[in-house]
This record gives sequence, C-alpha cells and structure tokens, in this order.
Amino acid sequence: MADYVQQRLEDRIPGLEQLERVGLFTRKEVKSTALEYKLHRSVLSKADFVAYIQYEINVLELIKKRRARIGYQFKREDIEFPIISRVTSVFRRATTKWQEDVQLWLSHVAFSKKWGTKAQLSKVFSSMLAIHPDKPSLWIMAAKCEMEDLDSSESARHLFLRALRFHPENKKVYQEYFRMELMHAEKLRKQQHELELAKIDLVCTTFSILILACVAYHSVYTILSVFSAGAEFMLSLLNIAAIFDFTKELQDTILQDLQKEHTDDSVTWDFMARRELEAAGAPELRSAQGRASDTNRREERCCAVYEEGLRSLNTEPMWTCYLTFCLDRFKRKTNFAELKQKRKERLLGVFQRAHDASLLQESFYKSWLQVLLSSGETESAAQVAIAATKRFSQSLETWNLSLQTLVHLERAEAGLLFQEALKNVNPKVTDSLSLWQLQAEWNMVSQTPEETEALFQKALSSPVPAISAAYHKTAIMLHPW
Repeated sequence: MADYVQQRLEDRIPGLEQLERVGLFTRKEVKSTALEYKLHRSVLSKADFVAYIQYEINVLELIKKRRARIGYQFKREDIEFPIISRVTSVFRRATTKWQEDVQLWLSHVAFSKKWGTKAQLSKVFSSMLAIHPDKPSLWIMAAKCEMEDLDSSESARHLFLRALRFHPENKKVYQEYFRMELMHAEKLRKQQHELELAKIDLVCTTFSILILACVAYHSVYTILSVFSAGAEFMLSLLNIAAIFDFTKELQDTILQDLQKEHTDDSVTWDFMARRELEAAGAPELRSAQGRASDTNRREERCCAVYEEGLRSLNTEPMWTCYLTFCLDRFKRKTNFAELKQKRKERLLGVFQRAHDASLLQESFYKSWLQVLLSSGETESAAQVAIAATKRFSQSLETWNLSLQTLVHLERAEAGLLFQEALKNVNPKVTDSLSLWQLQAEWNMVSQTPEETEALFQKALSSPVPAISAAYHKTAIMLHPW
C-alpha cells in the first residue's frame, strides 16, 4: 500500500510545483500533507473519503479565488484538471463501496455539475440510476439535467421513457415528462423564429412545425390515457401548459376533456367556478363603485357554477369547495359596505344549507361562529353552537368550541351541555382536561358553591391523573387549610 500511496503523492508534485511557479500558492502551502493513506487502509471509512473530497474541493475553491485576485487564468490543464480527476476517482470509489448512500451520489452529481465535464455528469447519473432505479425523483433530476444543463432533449426524453417503464403509475414523472416535451417544443419554436428573422429558407422549417404539434399533443394524450380518472392530475397538466404561450389549443383540449370526463369530481367544479373570477371586467366601468359591482357579478357567476355542481354532486367535498370560495371572498378587504354585506349573506346562507344537508365539515363550524359573533348575531351563534354538538357529539374540539361560545354569551344552556359533553366525550382522554377546566370556571361564576364543590369532588375522583391532579391543585389554592 505504501508504494501505491507514494506513487499517488508523487503524481501530485507537478501540479503543486505549477501552483507555486505561477504564484497561486506559496512554498509552505504546497507542502501540505495529503490524505492518501487513509483511503488505502484495510478498513475503509466513509468519513475519510468525504474528508479527502472536501479537502480537494477546498483547494479548488482556493485556486479559483487566487486566480481572480491575481488575474491569472492559464495552465488549467496542469492545475485544476488533475485535482478534478482525483476527486472524480475518489467519488467513483466511494459510490462503488457505499452504493446505497443516495446523498453521496448527489454530492458526486453536484461536484460534476460545478467542476466536471458534460460527459462525466451523464455517466454519474447513469451509474446512479443503475443502482437506484426505484427512486422517481432521481430519474426526474437526471432528465432535467440533460434538458436544462446539457441541452439534450433526446437524452431527456430517453430517460423519461425509461423512468416510465420503472414507474408506470407515478404522476410526477408524467407531469415532468409533459413539461419537458413542451420545453422542447418551445425550443423548436425559437429556432424557427430565428430562422425566419435570418430569412433562411430551409426545408426543415416546415418539418419543425410538424414536430412541434406532434410532440405536444402526443405527449398530453399519452398522459391522459394513463390517468383518465383524475381531475386533479389533469388540472396540473393544464397549469403546466399555461406556462407556455403557444398552448392555447392544447389548454382548450384539456378543459374540454376535464368537463366531459370528470364532472363527478368536486375539483372540476371548483376550478370551473373560480375561472369566472378571471373574466375581464367591462372596460367602461372605471369608477370604484363600478368595479365593485362588476366583482359582485363575477362572484355571483362563480356561485352559479357551484350551484350547478351541487345539483349533480351533492357531497361534502363539493360543499367544502363552495364554502372555501365564499369564505375566501368574505375575508377580502373592500371599502364598499354593500359588497361586504352581500358576501356575508352569501356565506351564511351556504353555511346553513350545508349544515341542513349534514354535509358541513367540522372545521367550518368555527368559521361560522366567528362570522356570526363578529356580526353581533348572538342568538344565531348560540343556535349554531348547540347544533354543532349534536352533529359531532363525540368530538372534544367541537364541545370545547361550542361551550366556549355559550359561556362567552352567558347562555343558560351551557350547564346542561356541560353534563352532556362529559357523557359523550371519553373521560379517559387526557385532552378532556380543557373541558373540565372550562366547566370549573363557568361554575365558579354562574353556579352555587354546592354545585361547584360537587364538580370538584367528581373531578378529583377522575380516572385521568391529569384531571384529578389539576383539580387537586386548584382545590388547595382555593382552600389552603
């Protein structure tokens, strides 16, 4: 081993002498001890390889700074290239020894991108994918590198097609493959435009137009045929297509297929409804009042689409999309009281209808109560709080929310509901402590001392240690004797 390491050290001498000769390093610096011995021990350590690589990278960075400082840009083949070659060799040994370490492979990729050649980068990806074909993200990274860094659309397409053989159901791979094909189409368009500007009449110009159309449409229809049941996936394709300014026809095709095949998905109706907001306002409406009226009309058109969706898809996800839209619009600031009032009325109406249909999500009751309380509709808030406990009688979160509301409103119904809550909520749940504490606070303010004492005694005998301990501490504070 000693002879081999000695030979490796001697191979470094010409490069070190060149560094000293051109003034990038001093004599003292070129005498730094290398880490070769650690890489040839009988028991290899990954940390030693990483340390060696980091040392050489630091040297490269230092050389780069010294070059910039003294303005010397020559002799790269004698100085940097041997170092890059050594690091590449060490990376190759490390990734062969610890093939399962993805981060080590990614470090090799990062090094090759910054210091290596294009051919070296492709080889690293090829070796990595041979070991880790089960990781879709690595296939996508490799294909993006071929497309964006190495400017090779054909290699990127080849990688995506190989990735699809390993991951035929992975939506992310299809999405990125679709994006790559559109980027390739955009590249062809730019080339065609440059030829036209240069007034170069080539036969391949017409051919490139055909390639552009075929690539884009073939790509999207291949994807749609594989994932024909997912509205969300189709919308992701639509968003990708919208990035490119030449895909108007393609976007229309996706929208038509979306409306034709996915009307049973709330995502479709939500998207179609929100598109109404994007409709441009009338050009003659220049005043603030006119713009507010136009906004209200567009919001009403959105609601009309949601209503149409509810007639054919009366489900909780559909109501959730509708309510999310109404809540978003209600939260938007406006200086027009009339618009604000219409948004509130619309929101409260949808809340009530979703509740009556027993399709209102539990989380929306909090928003409903907040809107009512902020509007001063205390009677309606109390009714909603009570109704929520009947709908979600096993939910501790709903009981806490409703009882806090009733206590805040000083409603007499709180007493009976506290008893009802303790019957329905699992007494062994530690989180129920908040319910006991809320009742204790309410009892001490609204109930007789005897009733409060009875509550304390019941809590002290609770099977949940956190509840009995908390009440014991409170009892000591109230009655220190």
